[in-house]
Amino acid sequence: MSNTFNEIQELLQQKADCQARLNLLPYDGSPEIKEQGGNKYLYIRKRVGSRLTSTYVDIYSEELYQLLLKNAKEAREIKKKIRHVDKSLAALGYEGNELSQRVIQNLDFARANMKANIYDQAVLEGVATSFPQTEDILENGKVSGMTATDIQKILNLKHAWEFILDQDVIQSESNYYLLCHIAKLVNEGFFVDGGRIRGIPVTIGGCRYVPPIPIESVVMEDIRRIAQEEKDDVDVAIDLCLYCMKTQIFTDGNKRASVIFANHFLIAHGQGLLVIPELEVPEFKRLLVAYYEGEEEKVIHEFLKVKCWKTFP
Repeated sequence: MSNTFNEIQELLQQKADCQARLNLLPYDGSPEIKEQGGNKYLYIRKRVGSRLTSTYVDIYSEELYQLLLKNAKEAREIKKKIRHVDKSLAALGYEGNELSQRVIQNLDFARANMKANIYDQAVLEGVATSFPQTEDILENGKVSGMTATDIQKILNLKHAWEFILDQDVIQSESNYYLLCHIAKLVNEGFFVDGGRIRGIPVTIGGCRYVPPIPIESVVMEDIRRIAQEEKDDVDVAIDLCLYCMKTQIFTDGNKRASVIFANHFLIAHGQGLLVIPELEVPEFKRLLVAYYEGEEEKVIHEFLKVKCWKTFP
């Protein structure tokens, strides 16, 4: 039973990852060329229900056409993998449970605020971006005036948020394995396996605290214990977030992964969102350093609960 459960969890993560990648593709459909008045124009053709739609993209160029072809091929491969995962889940007897109305509302609340949340997280990470630039990257995958590294970080944040907002993933347990997958997504393009527990020393800029090398079995048990504590859901989410940040489980991306992991727990319980707003970033960083260096957790915990927890009626 345990092996089957673990296999189902892994398949659900694969499916959500594929769905997130599909959502990141700027165009969904096959490219077609139309001629009018001696000029060529590119469109995307897609079947919606019984109707075949055609959406204008731009004036024809060979570079754009090849990009659209590559995009369409990638989409087909991803959809094929999703179908394969669905068959594997069915063979294991998996049936998705219905979400509560509160969790469905929380998913909608998270999606409606996703651009703002990603912008705030980017600011926390020191990414040199404005909200319009962030919005442009999320919608089009590129923007002028920003480094490739910063653009990649923002796209990775979107990928990780799309992952946890998948209806199957939100029903999964907030555990060590899910955290590792989130870390892998936020570190994509920077590390070969950004979701692997670190085995090297790290230092934190502007801070005397040097986190010890984490032991996987201890981290797994600590996360399990925190997630099962009999506290209000928001307090558990904050405890998970702070523990993962201070432990520095991964080589990089710990704040990004920790915040998104905490949000998985919150959303799964229908309790809103936890995001450090842009205006609160300087104070949060000050409190985080103090917490790392020995100040009681309750100080930064209260700050996060009062200033960074967003909920809905």
